[in-house]
Amino acid sequence: MVALMACASMAAATTNTALPDMSTILREQHVESASVAVIRGGRIVSTGAWGVAGPSRAATVATPYNLASLTKPLTAQVILRLVSAGKLSLDEPMDRYWSDPDLSRDPRRMKLTVRMALSHRTGLPNWRDAKGLAFDHDPGTTTGYSGEGYRYAARYAERRTGQSFETLAGRWLFVPAHMRASGYVSAQGETAPIAVPYDDAGKPLPVERVTRYNAADLAHATARDYARFLIDARNDRGLVASVAAERSTSQADLTPDICAGSKAATCPPWTGFGLGWQLLGFPEGTTMLHTGKDAGAFTFAAIDRASGDGIVILTNSDNGWRAILPILEATGSDPKLIAFLRGQMN
Repeated sequence: MVALMACASMAAATTNTALPDMSTILREQHVESASVAVIRGGRIVSTGAWGVAGPSRAATVATPYNLASLTKPLTAQVILRLVSAGKLSLDEPMDRYWSDPDLSRDPRRMKLTVRMALSHRTGLPNWRDAKGLAFDHDPGTTTGYSGEGYRYAARYAERRTGQSFETLAGRWLFVPAHMRASGYVSAQGETAPIAVPYDDAGKPLPVERVTRYNAADLAHATARDYARFLIDARNDRGLVASVAAERSTSQADLTPDICAGSKAATCPPWTGFGLGWQLLGFPEGTTMLHTGKDAGAFTFAAIDRASGDGIVILTNSDNGWRAILPILEATGSDPKLIAFLRGQMN
């Protein structure tokens, strides 16, 4: 793999406290590049980038990456800030303002709410198939990861407010968080082009140029920008107390599913979907966690709400998941989070 051969000769670009060199980790795990932002006590203390963001192009801290499903917490934050401002509701039926044409003959659509969408309880599939959108389950009766639920909530927000979701995201998220290198629509071709995706054999894949926002996938950001957002999310910035409490409360219990058998030993007492995040309920405090996976991308973000310690890891490789634990260990990240993730891999 030519890209990996180049990693060792490309120095890390860092700011503030220097991070350990991750080049060896990337080479051993067959990952083309990684961009990392470390948060301690609610502040970004270091950022770094290693490897190649494309053929003959080094990754830097200014390189935006495809966030994959790390897009969902962004969308949730926009919507929850609108709820806090009284412009949307968590629990009114979205059908009053938006109904997907594919569901027009299914009365279950009238039960769909923002709360269900942001906690993966709409009963909708992850993505619609060639036949269109249809329910897998009755809304509110079971948990099922659904990108379509997030897309549905974003369309509701557009219809309810009379503004495009990209306009809402700029006003309620990207501008106040100073996320200048981030967005839902592709920045490919600008001064800092998006990292090129690579498959598990190290072959570059086509960059998907995004010209229409997707509320659940394909947004882009630098690790530093996403860390700014992560700090705001931990601090409940822009949320009234009642909405912040709902966001940090388990809306869908995942404990029986992911903490069964031998995995229970490293699990927290409880874990579930909040509104926009998976929550890990450790005795010392709750950790907010999300990952993302697309072809040629794996991303990770987590923050301890009590301590304010967290991390953002963005990669441009199908093998990116293999580098997460080594990077967490190399950066001295939360041991209980590391133990939980390692237990999930057993």
